Amino acid sequence: MPTIDLTHVAVREPRHALDAAPRRLGLTLTELQHAASLAGGAPLPFEVAAPAAVDTIQSRLGQSPAATDDQAYRAAVASLHDPADALERRGLLTDGVLDPGLAGAIGLLAAPRTALDVDLRMAGVQAKVWQRQDDAAVASLATVDGIVFEIGWFATDAWAGELARVAAISEDVTLGTSTVPSYADLPFELADAAAEATRVGRGDLLPVLAARHGGAVLGPDGVLPDDAVARLLTALASEAQGRLRALVADVSGTEVDTVGVVSWTLLADGWRALRPHQQDGVPRLEIRAVEPADLAAVVAPVLEGAR
Repeated sequence: MPTIDLTHVAVREPRHALDAAPRRLGLTLTELQHAASLAGGAPLPFEVAAPAAVDTIQSRLGQSPAATDDQAYRAAVASLHDPADALERRGLLTDGVLDPGLAGAIGLLAAPRTALDVDLRMAGVQAKVWQRQDDAAVASLATVDGIVFEIGWFATDAWAGELARVAAISEDVTLGTSTVPSYADLPFELADAAAEATRVGRGDLLPVLAARHGGAVLGPDGVLPDDAVARLLTALASEAQGRLRALVADVSGTEVDTVGVVSWTLLADGWRALRPHQQDGVPRLEIRAVEPADLAAVVAPVLEGAR
């Protein structure tokens, strides 16, 4: 098994203030794959799927949108410049030796102690973020299209700022006012039933569901009346314009141990954190307004569970 050198991402006393700042690079898929092969054949935190199979019906009647998208993606990857030449021109590869910082970041992505995977969707765009931590260093990899990636590395004391950067709301999202209060706590059964009713186009059932759970929904100032609960349930579905899902796992052993999941939904006025919990043995769901800078505080207890 190849040895991956992680010493290049060890935290040292910075000689200059900028030395302590996170470093980020943009790499194409082929550049990233070539860099990983030079870093001891380090595995990346994702896999490129095999080409989509075209069956006889598609061959005869026309390809499906999925097959067309897959062909367009592979054509775009095939058109990329030679990765070795591109890395050399950018000063990231010299005489066959990869930039030490980049090599260390790829090594940390391959052999971390804690893994944090984030799936982010907003403004019609989906982003994937993989962050890996061990001791005092963190490496991050992110992409929107699977062709261009951003790789970064930084000390753990900069992790909170990097998480806030992940959760930053896109400029393409228009924010306004929301019918959902800044805090609400409701039975999970009610939230689940309301989501299903909305999914099948039965929004008319929401007042009925609210009445069935009368007195069980809390707001910032106490119990919410049934009409306010019905408006809350309607707004949760109608205002949704994005989501964030973060999965934390302990990968220090031979088996991956999933520790916890953090879920946010983007409403008309910003993010809401969704936290399942139990009260007197009854599953409930807390909905609380949060800012991008709060993501670190929400993820921190889950990360602690991974240590």
